[in-house]
Amino acid sequence: MENQKIFVINGGQVFGHSGGRFNNTIFNATLNFFKSQPGFEIRSTDINDEYDPAQEVENYVWADVVIYHTPIWWFQVPHGLKKYIDVVFTEGHQKGIYRSDGRSSANPDINYGTGGSLHGKKYMVTSSWNAPATAFTLPGEFFDQRSVDNGVLFGFHRMNAFTGMQPLAGIHFHDVEKNADIVNDMKLYQEHLTNTFINQKQEHECLSNSNN
Repeated sequence: MENQKIFVINGGQVFGHSGGRFNNTIFNATLNFFKSQPGFEIRSTDINDEYDPAQEVENYVWADVVIYHTPIWWFQVPHGLKKYIDVVFTEGHQKGIYRSDGRSSANPDINYGTGGSLHGKKYMVTSSWNAPATAFTLPGEFFDQRSVDNGVLFGFHRMNAFTGMQPLAGIHFHDVEKNADIVNDMKLYQEHLTNTFINQKQEHECLSNSNN
């Protein structure tokens, strides 16, 4: 079986009072996880470093799975990550990320969002928040019981769907400024990676072998 190709993007921008340390820790944990496991190839980009847009497009085309790590600033991804997406996806028009918006001039009312070129590929996102998890779940709290994925990150998920990619279950870290528990967060994240990429891979291989 061919190695699974993983492209990891660190969107933990260094700006203002934020040093991007939490997401850098997660980013490095991801790299170390896949480097320690057989059957994976890995590429990575840190949005704080200079990057070649054409090479970044090639990384998306190369990858089986794209992993995004991002903090949430003012209910958006950081402007450095947004710029990265704007620049790279624009570069990727008709070069492997998307062909068009999917519509035709004959019937412009339908098929919007179906012109992506990354079908068959998947993505995963981790996010980090000052907000506690209860801000999303308790009645009367700030996010009106709307989840991260169905709320603030809804547009981010639609962006990836526009390219044709499908989501893997992500993981979100809360209260990281006032009550960070790095040890426990890293433990939960390692378990998430193991379940998502190792256990499910083994189940798929067992199923494939049983069908042969």
